[in-house]
Amino acid sequence: MGEVPIQPELVGHQDRFGVTWDGRLFRGQQKSEPLTPAVYTDAWQRARVIGLGEQAKSPLAKRLYGQRHAAVSTWLAAGVPVAEVAERAGHAVDVLLKAYAKGLDGQLDGSNSPIDDWLS
Repeated sequence: MGEVPIQPELVGHQDRFGVTWDGRLFRGQQKSEPLTPAVYTDAWQRARVIGLGEQAKSPLAKRLYGQRHAAVSTWLAAGVPVAEVAERAGHAVDVLLKAYAKGLDGQLDGSNSPIDDWLS
């Protein structure tokens, strides 16, 4: 797995705790083994209750994967080039476009403006 670029303010965990020999940020407590999906799910559910309070009873941020989907959708909507988004998400460009094509709809005017400007 390659490097995943993130905003500098999000690297505090790495500065504080370091990474495993293979570059993972989070590890098991006993043997530094990879965390299982059950561990992530349990931690996410507990974090939702702490972070959302009463809203944790709603579907808001119910699944951890939803956060990844929201991040990728946000990057695309913000105009980050598709190849860059694919790299950050760990997808091939064609896979990314199949999964997130709906998020790119409705951007025709925004896409046409820089083309028109360049052609002028």
